[in-house]
Amino acid sequence: MGWISLALLFNFIIYLFISHQKALEFLTAYLLEKSLSLDNLFVFLVIFSYFDIPQHFQQRVLKLGILGAFIMRAVFIFGGIWLLKQFDFLFLIFGAFLIFSGIKLIFQKKEKIEPDKNIFLKIVKKIFPVDEDSKECHFFSKRNGLVCMTPLFVVLLLIESSDLIFAIDSVPAVLSITQDPFIAYTSNAFAILGLRALYFFLVGFLPKFVYFKKGVIALLIFVGMKMVSDKFFHIPIIFSLAIIMFILMLAVILSILKQRKTNTNSQTNDNSQ
Repeated sequence: MGWISLALLFNFIIYLFISHQKALEFLTAYLLEKSLSLDNLFVFLVIFSYFDIPQHFQQRVLKLGILGAFIMRAVFIFGGIWLLKQFDFLFLIFGAFLIFSGIKLIFQKKEKIEPDKNIFLKIVKKIFPVDEDSKECHFFSKRNGLVCMTPLFVVLLLIESSDLIFAIDSVPAVLSITQDPFIAYTSNAFAILGLRALYFFLVGFLPKFVYFKKGVIALLIFVGMKMVSDKFFHIPIIFSLAIIMFILMLAVILSILKQRKTNTNSQTNDNSQ
């Protein structure tokens, strides 16, 4: 809650010292990025579970992963804004890409980790072998005179590469809300800042949010349509904020109702036995 409170305080400062419109843009972009980041936490959970990484080791990986995310967001956001200013037609391409990403997720099966198919891991493996037996909280170890990657470094590579792929969807989505570099980057930064704490807070609840993936799909399709239509019909930022909040609340409420129904059925079956 600390990071969320800090983000809301920063939003209030924008409202006081910049403008009401910029404050709305920040809040909308922040909520959008936060919701998309939550979906990325599911991927982190699958990666950590696959490699059976202890929780105290996970903290170190997430800390460095978030640092890498800051750098990637800066490159993508400032580069994306420059491209949109130079080539106006990219609004249509970015919007179409977001709609395609949302539709693709509808048919995507359960998250599956296949480390051997990760291109970043393949490249690094050509330089450093992997010490599969290492259980240390280090990224590299020395075996038989050779410097080897530990499973922890493999996990860090997978986390960073998954965030890179995630940023390809995330950044155009935020740019559909604002092309102000200050608002776009700070909203992303605040959303990412609390990601590590949020992961450990929600780690036990994440699998129960069964409708959150559908919410993310709806968000991607909505912001994609907004980006495409903005060249012909401008959707007010307050309307975008309302739609994003509605989608998030609906996904959470439906997930809670689904979980309660599952628990009720489970108790009924236990009693019948």
